[in-house]
Amino acid sequence: MASRVVMPKLTDTMEEGVVLKWKRAEGDKVSAGDVLAEIETDKAVMDLEAFASGVLRKLLVKEGETVPSGALIAVIGEPDEDIGDAMSETASAATPETGGAKATPKPAAAVETKSVAAKEPPTKKDATKAEPVKETEIGERGEIKVSPRAKALARERGIDLSTVKASGPGGRIVEQDVLAAKPAITERPRAATEKPLSQMRKAIARTTTSSKAPVPHFYVTSDIDMGEAVRFRQQYKQARTEHPSVTDLILKAVALALRKHPEINVSYAGDVLRQHGRIDLGMAVGLDDGLITPVIRDCEGKSLGQIVTETKRLAERARKRQLAPEEYTGSTFSVSNLGMYDVDSFIAVLTPPEAAALAVGSIREEPVVSGSRVRLGRRMRVTLSCDHRALDGLQAAVFLKEVKRILEHPLELVLEK
Repeated sequence: MASRVVMPKLTDTMEEGVVLKWKRAEGDKVSAGDVLAEIETDKAVMDLEAFASGVLRKLLVKEGETVPSGALIAVIGEPDEDIGDAMSETASAATPETGGAKATPKPAAAVETKSVAAKEPPTKKDATKAEPVKETEIGERGEIKVSPRAKALARERGIDLSTVKASGPGGRIVEQDVLAAKPAITERPRAATEKPLSQMRKAIARTTTSSKAPVPHFYVTSDIDMGEAVRFRQQYKQARTEHPSVTDLILKAVALALRKHPEINVSYAGDVLRQHGRIDLGMAVGLDDGLITPVIRDCEGKSLGQIVTETKRLAERARKRQLAPEEYTGSTFSVSNLGMYDVDSFIAVLTPPEAAALAVGSIREEPVVSGSRVRLGRRMRVTLSCDHRALDGLQAAVFLKEVKRILEHPLELVLEK
C-alpha cells in the first residue's frame, strides 16, 4: 500500500523547508526508519526517516528546492503498485505524533508519511505537488541561492553571504557552508576599568545635580552676525599689546546688556527674587578632568581692556589650579564658549544661584542674504539657559536681542554710555 512522504511541520511557525540532499534514489528499497533525505528548516537540519517499508517509487522535489510544510515530496510503495492515488491525494501538514525524524546535529523531531488507506477529505489548502520556492539573496556576485537556516546563521554571525563558498545542490549555500566561513572581524572588547572621581568631578556632579534636576530650565537661541565684531577685534589687536578674544567681547556685551536689563541678573530664593547689586560674570574654563568658572567681578564698571587683562590672568591661574575659592564662586551670570572646538551650538546647565547662562558656538562662514544680494558672512549661534522660576521667555528674548545688537555694533564695547 503506497505511502506519502511530506515536508514535516516541526513547529507552529514553520511554513517551509528545504530538501538539502536525497539519501535514497528512486527505485531503492527502504525500510521504516531509513533516512530518506536531509531537510533544513529555519531552525535545524534534520534527517527525514521513512515511515513505511517498500520501494522509493517517486521523488517529487529536487535537491535545494524549498517547499511548504505538508507538501508531498516523495512516494513509497510496492514495485508494481499503482501510485496514482498517492500522487494525486492532497498533502496535509505533519504532526509530531505521526512519524519520526532525526535532527542533525539537533534532537529528534517528528515528520509524517501517510498511508493511502487512511484517506482524508481534500481541502482547499491541499496540493497534489509542491511548486519549488527559491530562496535567494542579492549580493556582489548577483543572485545567491541560500537556505533559510544558512541565511539566519549568516545574519547571526555577521557573515557576508557573497563571500561564502556554496556546496549545496545547484550552487546553494547551506548551513555547513556558513559554519565553515569566517565571521566578520570585530574588535575584541576591552575590559572596563574604573577611575575614582577627582574632587573637581565630584563637585561638578553635585552642582549639576542640584541644578538640572530641580531647576526648570528653558532655552532661547539667537544667530548673531559677527562680521563687524571680527573686524573690530582685528583693529583692536593692531592698536594694543593685549587684544580681546571672542569670549572677552561676549563678556563685555553681556555686562552692558545686564546693566540695561538688571532683571536678568537675579537669583531665585524661595519666596523672593534676589536682585544682585553687582555684575559678577563667570567664565567657563575647561580642564583635563572637569570645568571651573573663574569670576570677573564688578563687570558693570570694567572697560573692555580691563576685562581682557582679568580673563587672561584668571584663565592662567585656573589651568595651573591656583585659583582661590573667592575667584571661582559667587558669579551672577556665566558665559561658556566652545566655539574654538568647532561646536556649532549647545546648551549650558545653570550653576546655582544664577538665573541665566550663555552658551556660545563657533563663528561660521556662510552665505548671508543682504537685500537683493548674497554675501559671505560670519555667523555665531548663542543659546541662553534660564531658570523659569525667575525668568520668562519674553525677558530672555529681549535680553538676548540686546546682546546681539551690541555684538553687531561692536564700537559700543569701547564707547561707554
